[in-house]
Amino acid sequence: MKSVIVGTAGHIDHGKTALVRALTGIDTDRLEEEKRRGITIELGFAHLELPGPQGPVRLGFVDVPGHERFVRNMLAGVGGIDLLLFVISAEEGIKPQTREHFDICRLLQVRRGITVLTKCDLVDAETLEVVRMEVEEFVRGSFLDPSHSPILAASALTGAGLDELKRELASMASEAQTKDVHAPFRLPIDRVFTMKGFGTVVTGTTIAGEVRKEQEVELLPAMRRVRVRGVQVHGETSERAAAGQRTALNLAGVPQEELERGMMLAQSALLLPTTQLDVKLTLLQSARPLKDRAQVHLHLFTTETIAEVVLYEGKELRPGREAWAQLRTESPIAAAPGDRFILRQFSPVTTIGGGVVVDVAPMKRMKPDARVAILEKLATGDDHGRLRLVVERRQERGLQIAQAAHETAWSNQRLQAAMQELAKSGAITRFSDRLIATTALEGVKRELLTLVEAFHKANPLVAGISKQELLERSGLEEEIFAGALAAMIEAKKLAVTAEKVHLPGRGVVMKDEEAKSQQEIESAFASAGLKVPALKEVLAGLKIDRVRAQKIVTLLLRDKVLVKVSEDLVFHSQALAALKQQIAGLKASSPKIDVSRFKDVTGVSRKYAIPLLEYLDRERVTRRDGDSRTIL
Repeated sequence: MKSVIVGTAGHIDHGKTALVRALTGIDTDRLEEEKRRGITIELGFAHLELPGPQGPVRLGFVDVPGHERFVRNMLAGVGGIDLLLFVISAEEGIKPQTREHFDICRLLQVRRGITVLTKCDLVDAETLEVVRMEVEEFVRGSFLDPSHSPILAASALTGAGLDELKRELASMASEAQTKDVHAPFRLPIDRVFTMKGFGTVVTGTTIAGEVRKEQEVELLPAMRRVRVRGVQVHGETSERAAAGQRTALNLAGVPQEELERGMMLAQSALLLPTTQLDVKLTLLQSARPLKDRAQVHLHLFTTETIAEVVLYEGKELRPGREAWAQLRTESPIAAAPGDRFILRQFSPVTTIGGGVVVDVAPMKRMKPDARVAILEKLATGDDHGRLRLVVERRQERGLQIAQAAHETAWSNQRLQAAMQELAKSGAITRFSDRLIATTALEGVKRELLTLVEAFHKANPLVAGISKQELLERSGLEEEIFAGALAAMIEAKKLAVTAEKVHLPGRGVVMKDEEAKSQQEIESAFASAGLKVPALKEVLAGLKIDRVRAQKIVTLLLRDKVLVKVSEDLVFHSQALAALKQQIAGLKASSPKIDVSRFKDVTGVSRKYAIPLLEYLDRERVTRRDGDSRTIL
């Protein structure tokens, strides 16, 4: 069955609540104070099923207060409506809250509605016709224009006009565009209470997706995971609730004190609370000029907070004009691109404008003209264009797929489809869970090549730069670095040997005196056998400086020409290889060897004997057993 949310709007005491009660049989004024004072203070809810031209429809009514003091409560209820009942008393005609509620509904871009002239039984036909003409002129050119939206007279007291109103409601609801049940789940909370035997219950209009019993959802902006213990739709227990339905959820494990109107339940890991929203802002013709950095009351679905308006195109916005702006909120807010909002003046509190959220993750330190260019593209592009843009603006850092989900609020299926299309066209590249624009990737490759070339130039005696050092110098994210490096290696622009990144075919480049010094070092240790000189003595005898000499030693150690046996002793690899053969050959005559025998066999002093025996232990040529060693 198709579900449609119907909201009321209009001035106080024009009969909104009485009309809903006459249509549904449900009194939406549930508070004692409301009944005592005879006015609606809080949001009220009712429901009705009607036969429609395309099958039955279920209408969920959100009855809002009409008093100017309770406009903030009204705003908490109209954000998710599909169809408006615009109520004007035939006795009083158009009044201040008639105008303000009408402005709010237009700013929220409500698409369909019916204007109802209530209390028609209290006026004569001539007066009713005058009021009708006044209303026709008032709504002309809007979504309530009489050319496509009916103006009906009705009486909640006598029942006059109610049957016709029901037929129009059923017809218009059948044609109304429904909310997206395939989008990720979102429900702005408009009421919180505790029910005996059940615990904490929240209610709201499901504005997107669906939620099921036992599903885990996220409470925002608290970013707390909670479990849905039970679901009710229009007062009836259900296994699921879908977009366009009035929904009550019984939440497990979260006390009432931690919940309040203005919070949102959403699919887990969908949205990130933010204090900065880039928006397209419209200022009402009746408002005062809005100055840059002005403070306002921001209303988005059921959320209300204070925000600072930062204008991107000038220092003042004139009445009736539009502008790109950033809203900097006093407290974190959970929003998605495309969400509509209302702005009210800070003081006195009156509605001055509204608009649409375009970017929930604005880039920092960007010039206003560049920001406006991005916003214009984000506001008009298709899925591929928008995703490409949010990836491109991250440049060489790329964008994590999880962050892309936060910034778009798309379903995983929708996001994957856009990613695949962009990857197929060559516009973006994916490395692990991060996306990067292909143009930015080419820049990353050039930068890595430049860094390696610069390292070779500054370090001709070093075979290459370590991967870790190259990563740190590049400042890249690990996924981007690894992917770009792999692409460079595949293209034979870079090579990696023993975790050292270098230019292909590029080895150590030595000058004549450095090459000669290398020969002298190697010769000194090769001719010494096991009675090697101290390394510092060998280096002191060279004609090159100590830094270059130490690099040559590092190369010889890396290439295993020399082997460091202890902190102070370095041996030529050939001498050590000969020692291993010599000791292994002793096993036939005696499988045991101690320090004294080792000194006799090799002719070295204790200074060399102990480090060499420990080296043989590490190489598994010998195994220490007390004061002696077993030859393996």
